[in-house]
Amino acid sequence: MSKKRAITVAKGDGIGPEIMDSTLKILQAAGAEIDPEFIDIGEKVYLSGQSSGIEDDAWESLRRTKVFLKAPITTPQGGGYKSLNVTIRKSLGLYANVRPNISYDPFVKTKHPDMDLVIIRENEEDLYAGIEHQQTPEVVQCLKLITRPGSEKIIRYAFEYARKNNRKKVTCFSKDNIMKLTDGLFHKVFNEIASEYPDIETEHWIIDIGIAKIADTPQDFDVIVMPNLYGDIASDVAAQITGSVGLAGSANIGDQCAMFEAIHGSAPDIAGKGIANPSGLINGAIMMLVHIGQPEVAGKIHNAWLKTLEDGIYTGDIAKGAKSVNTKEFTEAVIDRLGQKPTTVTPITYNKEAAQEDSNSYVIPPLVKDRPKPDVVRTLDGVDVFLCNNELTADEVGAKLEEVAGPEFDFVVMTNRGVKVYPGGFPETFTTDHWRCRFNLSEQNTNPKNKQIRQLLERVENAGLDWIKIENLYRFNGELGYSLGQGQ
Repeated sequence: MSKKRAITVAKGDGIGPEIMDSTLKILQAAGAEIDPEFIDIGEKVYLSGQSSGIEDDAWESLRRTKVFLKAPITTPQGGGYKSLNVTIRKSLGLYANVRPNISYDPFVKTKHPDMDLVIIRENEEDLYAGIEHQQTPEVVQCLKLITRPGSEKIIRYAFEYARKNNRKKVTCFSKDNIMKLTDGLFHKVFNEIASEYPDIETEHWIIDIGIAKIADTPQDFDVIVMPNLYGDIASDVAAQITGSVGLAGSANIGDQCAMFEAIHGSAPDIAGKGIANPSGLINGAIMMLVHIGQPEVAGKIHNAWLKTLEDGIYTGDIAKGAKSVNTKEFTEAVIDRLGQKPTTVTPITYNKEAAQEDSNSYVIPPLVKDRPKPDVVRTLDGVDVFLCNNELTADEVGAKLEEVAGPEFDFVVMTNRGVKVYPGGFPETFTTDHWRCRFNLSEQNTNPKNKQIRQLLERVENAGLDWIKIENLYRFNGELGYSLGQGQ
């Protein structure tokens, strides 16, 4: 008898315990060689005083088993509670979120019967870094962090996923027509890595029209890779138009650990009623079985699930008013069909090569993992000084800044929410109390130092202006490392 694979399991909140019990019952009946270790996470842990929603002993289990099957949880509103999903993904390095989106026509009604796409979402950075500040009474900011190593990891993962799963095309979504540095870097890295995969077709779409095309012609896509926030939105849109978000599973893959889940939430409004659809978590568990090298069991469960749908056995969310079954009855129907295959759609077969846990060497290649430090010359161009001001007009602030620039700097432009307000601003422009003031180095300043910036800030303060933050302006190997202000 083969040794059972230890996995960490959390039953979660809301409908979580019901759908997890269903999923584990199906796994056991199908012969999955797993040994579950149960941990408590979520609302109960949050309300006990742990703001992260997870205790140290749970971390120990996760880091030891390296495989996590997780039901949905509830994050209490307010109180500074952190998203547990984000915490787990980032703490364990689960940088790749993999979300298959498949139409189950004719079993589940959809306008897109030929849809079969996979969204590969970056999981660790972008706006989900969660670095936010309130800078003035009227303005808050969230830092969007896109890194070259993070982009390389997720984009290479997408291409390797496509090659390994016989996918023919990888598409990149970004918004680099507006965010030319952050999204521009992601797109640039995509083009660089795409050149290493001549056997795979590639394309790029701006995120807004890209998601519109997912909603309209999803059959045109195969594998799509994108930064974190876009991927979160796009994958829910894609899942919904397959017929139901409730059917979709999700994998979160790292170099050492992995987490598998349904993409939907804890649905507290139907918790305890016995009517929840366990399909999303079942499909997440199928992905887990493939990952840990049990593809035969994964295929057995997947085909039994498809056969259940083919036979017209639906929970209420899919039946939509027609005759439906409850959670327990759906679970038993899947178990009764283990060993059977659907006849109106192609049965599913997973092969050993699809397993990822023991063949992850491609995930972090030398390009990322052991890369040498880049040979980059960084030069200082100037500084953006941000002010809090709700008393003086733009012209009054601008006049003061002209005076304090000194011989080392030239005051170039002042913007409010990215719009130029000095010099030559329009009175129609709406402004808040948050002002970006750009100082470039003057021509005679041939030896710039941070000391000069500190002296500039002192002059700004002595002029009665309230500076709240700065951003140094650099060039890297002669290329601008900052966006130009409007009108520059």
